[in-house]
Amino acid sequence: MTRELKLNGETISTKAQDGTPLLWVIRDELKMTGTKFGCGVASCGACTVHIDGQPTRSCQTFIEDVEGVEITTIEAMRDDKIGAAVQQAWTELDVVQCGYCQSGQIMSAVGLLAENKKPTADEIDEYMWGNACRCATYQRIRAGVQRAAEILEA
Repeated sequence: MTRELKLNGETISTKAQDGTPLLWVIRDELKMTGTKFGCGVASCGACTVHIDGQPTRSCQTFIEDVEGVEITTIEAMRDDKIGAAVQQAWTELDVVQCGYCQSGQIMSAVGLLAENKKPTADEIDEYMWGNACRCATYQRIRAGVQRAAEILEA
């Protein structure tokens, strides 16, 4: 069965079977490797994409559940106003250490800033909870979100 999905503003077709995680369609079928596999149980956040603008774990989102919705991956963030600001802040503050979790961190940060233009440190920590960083760059991530808010305000 062929399904049509709206991914990063384009309509794509997939023959993925029911029960296939969106993550595997994005990475294996479409060869978009910015979205990462971390834990497979939606606990680490490495696989975060946006579904209709909301950060969502793609490892536990099944292909049959995303027909008719807008799916956005990290690859589309360079063309997104908030996404570009977050990426600029990440670069300015050298947020990344190993970088593996950062696409998920960025997708969550964009979700936060779309909802809350000037989050406090506590609001950032609460929203970003569940995005694991093995390198423990949480303070730099928080500072990156705060800097992105400043960039957006300018």
